[in-house]
Amino acid sequence: MRKLDNKIKREIRVRSKIRGTKDRPRLSVFKSNRLVYAQLINDDARKTIVGVSEKHLKEKLTGKSARAKAVGVLLAKKAIDKKIKKVVFDRGSYSYHGRISSIAQGAREGGLEF
Repeated sequence: MRKLDNKIKREIRVRSKIRGTKDRPRLSVFKSNRLVYAQLINDDARKTIVGVSEKHLKEKLTGKSARAKAVGVLLAKKAIDKKIKKVVFDRGSYSYHGRISSIAQGAREGGLEF
């Protein structure tokens, strides 16, 4: 139970400092053992603007970090189509390395500004 409590505390600590708006939505990241999910959220309206995962990728890539980077690029492309350039990055309870940093790097390469 202690490990789960610490994860929840980290998530609350990070989310208390981050707020997504219509002009600057929150880029939220979730990772499971198999897949990575990313979405842009407007916290004021409580709506998800854009959501993507590895399921949406057309090409088959090897390596979890490479797939996560492709998810970031795809999210950036969809966000720019909706005229969103600036976002706030929400890593949740995860540390900023591995797949989480790959998503952020892919989103930056796709044209999003953090």
